[in-house]
Amino acid sequence: MYEILNQLKEISYNLYWTWNNDVYEIFREINDEYWRWTERNPVKFLETIDENYLYEMIEKKNLKEKIRNSYIQYKKYLKEKTYFQTHYFKTEKPLIAYFSAEYGITKCLKLYSGGLGVLSGDHIKSSSDLGLPLVGIGLAYLYGYFTQYINSDGRQSELFEPNRFEKLPIHRVTDEDFSPIKISIELPGRTVYAQIWEFRVGRVKLFMLDTFVDENTVNDKRITDILYGGNIEKRIEQEILLGIGGKKLLDILNYDIKAFHLNEGHSAFLCLERIKNSIEKYNISFNEAKQLCYYSNIFTTHTPVPAGIDIFSRKLMTHYFESYAQNHLKISFDEFFNEGSLAGTKVNKEQFNMACLAINNSHFLNGVSKLHAETARKMWALPDNRSQIESITNGIHTKSYLSYISERVYRKNFGVDWLKHENIWEKISELPDEILWRMRNDNRRQLIKFTRKRTSNKLKTLKATDDEIQDALHILNENALTIGFARRFATYKRGNFIFTNVARLKSLVLNSERPVQFIFSGKAHPMDEGGKSFIEEINRWTKDPELHGKIVFIDNYELDVAKELVKGCDIWLNTPRRPLEASGTSGMKVLANGGLNFSILDGWWAEAYREENGWKIDTISEDMMTDIAERDLFEANSMYDVLEHLIVPCFYERDQRGIPTAWVKKIRSSIRNLAGYFTTWRMVKEYNEKFYTKVS
Repeated sequence: MYEILNQLKEISYNLYWTWNNDVYEIFREINDEYWRWTERNPVKFLETIDENYLYEMIEKKNLKEKIRNSYIQYKKYLKEKTYFQTHYFKTEKPLIAYFSAEYGITKCLKLYSGGLGVLSGDHIKSSSDLGLPLVGIGLAYLYGYFTQYINSDGRQSELFEPNRFEKLPIHRVTDEDFSPIKISIELPGRTVYAQIWEFRVGRVKLFMLDTFVDENTVNDKRITDILYGGNIEKRIEQEILLGIGGKKLLDILNYDIKAFHLNEGHSAFLCLERIKNSIEKYNISFNEAKQLCYYSNIFTTHTPVPAGIDIFSRKLMTHYFESYAQNHLKISFDEFFNEGSLAGTKVNKEQFNMACLAINNSHFLNGVSKLHAETARKMWALPDNRSQIESITNGIHTKSYLSYISERVYRKNFGVDWLKHENIWEKISELPDEILWRMRNDNRRQLIKFTRKRTSNKLKTLKATDDEIQDALHILNENALTIGFARRFATYKRGNFIFTNVARLKSLVLNSERPVQFIFSGKAHPMDEGGKSFIEEINRWTKDPELHGKIVFIDNYELDVAKELVKGCDIWLNTPRRPLEASGTSGMKVLANGGLNFSILDGWWAEAYREENGWKIDTISEDMMTDIAERDLFEANSMYDVLEHLIVPCFYERDQRGIPTAWVKKIRSSIRNLAGYFTTWRMVKEYNEKFYTKVS
């Protein structure tokens, strides 16, 4: 038994388990309630559960063999030959450094806020799968992002719960005497220290800096307290720590990095630290050092509007960087400040723009979808004599969002290593109608079960009546067309769009023969009152007597909630104002689970949409638009028309076997055409082949 437990503990400290359904099932089978109580944290689970009970459950449920097989698969994964080794070479030390302000890997690691972080996490996971010599750099936030609480009035409140790093599947980086290794950065009038946490993500290591150490003042400890929290001064200190501190971290670990990837502009101060180091090492000028570093920097922008980019005032930059510019970069502050603007753009010359800093210092530039790259090229209007903004469309790490139900179907028909088979998506799409439709029904029913329990538990916290709590266990219809909308509640994403015409909405929802139901989830930034009002509006409609139990809002949207939704929804609804959705990845996560997309032609869907793959919401082209309200009404009418005349009939028209053959045909096409392409496997290969291996 000790050997089995040691194997389970070893797996628990490598985040490989976050995309492994078999490991999830082991903990769920031991005690599902306890697994959820620990926020699906295997380290906390194994440290706090009664040991005798643990032994008893492993024996009683015959889990020894399952644990042993999972361990064997884990060790095999770490040792097998990878894409990078096959096509390039084998190396033990990382050559690529990936910088991001947030990483969404699993629920218990609350170090992400939304799509950017989840994309970063998926990038790391796929780098592991492909064997890239990559290391991730980030910040270890004590409180991470907030826990959302929806009160009885439907308003969002924010709760900040601390991460207990010692109880998480991570390690503190120590020296040979087991003392924490620390880096230091210079801020005005003081030195700030940070310890390092190591996250093992399959074959890849992810390092995060943490300023909660004894050497720092209370205020400096709080630099890494909250993701995107605090005032603008806190933000610049976090970004100095991420960029400059991140480079110092790589140096103290003695990594000889060849390619530096900046995921958004938050880490762009890295460029300055690289220039500083080159000036000191080679005794060269600022411009010579900048040119030397330029060809090994990669900048990915996710923001299609200037307002979404971090900017700092001249006064703030003077306070933090005047001495740095003059003493380390050997240039005047005016020359330094010009690095934060671009000639020919509308960027305020009295503001320091982090995207401009990254663009000025990166040879390799990309947007995150074809449409976004076009938008970014127009926005930045770079001169012809330099590299331009390319497109590498985002993807998702398929196994991280694949339901146990779906994976069981694929394994049964194509073997344990089904995802490694060449042309697997062509083969999967050939599954018989009966199998695909059963998979879809089982996934939906699992989502309904989850939603009922989640809603019932929420009502208990609100001191609801017994009747209300019991009623929650019967909300939604296991066989009804289920539409999901879940994402960050920024106003441009229009989370309340389906309520534009409530009469038309009710005609869909209240149809007794062909009912439609909706499940919503999402967080608004604490300072975004517009986004919060959308959440409040949706929650108000969930209490409408006619819509009650047919429209549901699940609070505290995080990775585990997202996974349940993308596994179970029949339709994934997306209604952004084009072209403000740079890419969007949530709709990609439904593909392998048999879900279909219904969206504005923005971000990834603009290049993925074909009639056989899903549905689109028509829009007025930007050059013809004269009024936003007019455009919104046009798009809303298109949305209702498609639902009424195309989507609902397609779902409910069945053959003699009770199967909607036209619907299943779309599922098959969606899987075949999209599931294999919109992945971070393809995306990371593109970064590697276009950028990482081309640096100099």
